[in-house]
Amino acid sequence: MTEQYAVEDKQFCCHGCQTVYQVLSENKLCSYYNYNVHPGATRSRIDKRFDYLNEPSIVSELIDYKDDRVTIVTFYIPHIHCSSCLWLLEQLNRINPAIHYCRVDFLKKQLNIRFDHQKLSLQQLVELLYDIGYEPLISLQDIIKKQNSAVKDNLVSKIAVAGFCFGNVMLLSFPEYFGITSYEHSFKYFFGILNVLICIPVVLYSGWGYFVSAWQNLRNRVLNIDFPLALGIAVLFIRSVTEVLTRSGAGFADTLCGLVFFLLVGKFVQKKTYHHISFERDYRSFFPVAVHILDNGMEKPIPLSQLHIHHRMVIRHNEIIPADAILLKGNALVDFSFVTGEAVPVSKTLGEIIYAGGRQTGEAIELEVVKPVSQSYLTQLWNNEAFIRKQDNRMQTFNEKVSKYFTIVLLLIAFSSLFFWLPTDYKRGFAAFTAVLIVACPCALALSTPFTMSAALSVFDRNLFYLKNTAVVEQLASIDTIVFDKTGTITTGDNSCVKIEASLTEGQKQLVYSVCINSIHPLCRMIYHYLGGIERLPVSKYSEIPGKGILATVDKHQLRIGSSKLVLGYPEEKAAYSTNVHLLIDEVYQGYFAFEHHYREGMDKISALEPSLNLHLLSGDQDHERLELVKFFKDPTRLHFNQSPQDKLEFIESLQGSGYKVMMIGDGLNDSGALKQSDLGVAITDNVNNFSPGSDAILDGRSFNKLPAFLRFSKDTVKIIHFSFLISLTYNLIGLSYAVTGNLSPLIAAILMPVSTVTIISFTSIATHLAAKQRKLL
Repeated sequence: MTEQYAVEDKQFCCHGCQTVYQVLSENKLCSYYNYNVHPGATRSRIDKRFDYLNEPSIVSELIDYKDDRVTIVTFYIPHIHCSSCLWLLEQLNRINPAIHYCRVDFLKKQLNIRFDHQKLSLQQLVELLYDIGYEPLISLQDIIKKQNSAVKDNLVSKIAVAGFCFGNVMLLSFPEYFGITSYEHSFKYFFGILNVLICIPVVLYSGWGYFVSAWQNLRNRVLNIDFPLALGIAVLFIRSVTEVLTRSGAGFADTLCGLVFFLLVGKFVQKKTYHHISFERDYRSFFPVAVHILDNGMEKPIPLSQLHIHHRMVIRHNEIIPADAILLKGNALVDFSFVTGEAVPVSKTLGEIIYAGGRQTGEAIELEVVKPVSQSYLTQLWNNEAFIRKQDNRMQTFNEKVSKYFTIVLLLIAFSSLFFWLPTDYKRGFAAFTAVLIVACPCALALSTPFTMSAALSVFDRNLFYLKNTAVVEQLASIDTIVFDKTGTITTGDNSCVKIEASLTEGQKQLVYSVCINSIHPLCRMIYHYLGGIERLPVSKYSEIPGKGILATVDKHQLRIGSSKLVLGYPEEKAAYSTNVHLLIDEVYQGYFAFEHHYREGMDKISALEPSLNLHLLSGDQDHERLELVKFFKDPTRLHFNQSPQDKLEFIESLQGSGYKVMMIGDGLNDSGALKQSDLGVAITDNVNNFSPGSDAILDGRSFNKLPAFLRFSKDTVKIIHFSFLISLTYNLIGLSYAVTGNLSPLIAAILMPVSTVTIISFTSIATHLAAKQRKLL
């Protein structure tokens, strides 16, 4: 730290934290610091940043409710991370009385606020959140509101109804299990009627979804696992009603309610989601809601949807260029890493076209729009059919493959039993037919996959690998080809890769630090962070030449820092292993700073996956790292450079056309097409709350070295499912030995179903845990 931040003998890491403390101190909220000394995220205020929130057309799209005085709005705040955050955000009404109510949904990282818009505008509210370190993430996707919202299927209430009915039916069935005395015999029929009545909401409400799914699949000529389940539920209900009304038996009400209850619990377990992570992000999540334009010399914000050709935009430092435009004023140094994959910012000259998606990293610039947002270079990629495809499972799961054959065999056995007994005893024939459908109902099979996959998802979750749904585990197990992006995926921007190839005195280091701290170029930032902790000297002259370097005068010393052409007067040969920034002080060459290419930990483990897996590299960069990358990719022909987003997508398509199951791992918008097209798309990020393209899974960069273990563990989980299927078949065979004789009693059915269910759940949970331990993931 070069500056000290202190208030009331308390030290702070930055001006942001100091401001937060002052805000809290003025409002007597300093007990917050008993919980956490680092609220939210460090921020620096940028003028006019939130002016667009005064536009009525934008505000109307963002708010949830508005009347004469009160407005209700919900924000997504990625920096909510602990109970201290929750406590502080729910005390906003004490900071500003115009805020009536604040509630945090911790899992979804959402903040719901009710405030008086006559005393506090939406812009002022957002600025308040910004000032205390909790900036809301407001993107174009919030405005368009076309995210795939989850269908509300009332699953929890269905489980509650089924569970309530299951408990009551079991209670009313106990006399039947343990024998009824002659005195109690008069209650047998009454209890049976009650059981049938209790079963009605279970069938028509809790279990109705299985009938709907079975019917829809039959119409599409598909036999999935829901068909035998729906058949089993229907037969259990019909036989129970028949036996009770004809007084020929007690029925199977307990088995029916238990079956539906356990199936719904399995479905609930299978639907595990991560509310704080979005797997469906596209360029709209990356783009701003509004942009500033010049109108008659005055700057004003407009919604992005109203940005048209010939509008003159003002883009400031670190802002996104939302449409293809011509540079009219200012020095543009644009970071296209999210779009092209090129790591180094590109300088642009006046009159040159700058494509949408780049981030300006220098001073404010003015541009004239030449194409609307919908027709820009970046959005063309989203017109590809890969983005229109809605299906989640691009490969058939084990359940889908088995259920078709299981249903056919089940019906064959049932009808064979019926026809075998029909000539001699038609009652026994129908009893055997229904008993086979009851006993062989694939409850255990239907539960084995969700419980195994849910346990696997928890293991992945603990290791910072977040999968979109349980089906992704099986997709991961079937992968035979992995395609990597380079920049940001297998490389990092770690400052530890800086080396000084020069003998600099402390005074010379001080001169270099004082110059570099004035630049926003990524390499200069890495230099002054590397030299951090030095006193800053005043700079009398400073000139930065985009793409070349810096000319400066500090304490009467003249410095040149940058490329060899600027510093030495001639271009250097391309370095294979590093990027160099040269240094000249008072016309004496001092040496250079070398920025070695830094690869993520674990690349050697991933390289060892060959030849069992095919590894490919797709990069938007030049090929200056080819010699170093050969260490990790054994076949040099699998290294592909200068790849555009469209090239990447087409390469994935060509691999799939050759019969390969492809997993794509990328990090930026330039990888989005390939991630969508691949059989399994994995977005890698060093912060799961930051932007990451739409994908099937999100991998935290800290767990990149565990990728081989994840692949092996996914194969283990599929083997566990196969073995649990054999266990469920064993129970089915035992039950069928009773069923085909037509002598299946309600007691045997009531025992077999829960025992098989408990066995499957216990086996899958224990086996998955042991497999994770073996792979060192627990």
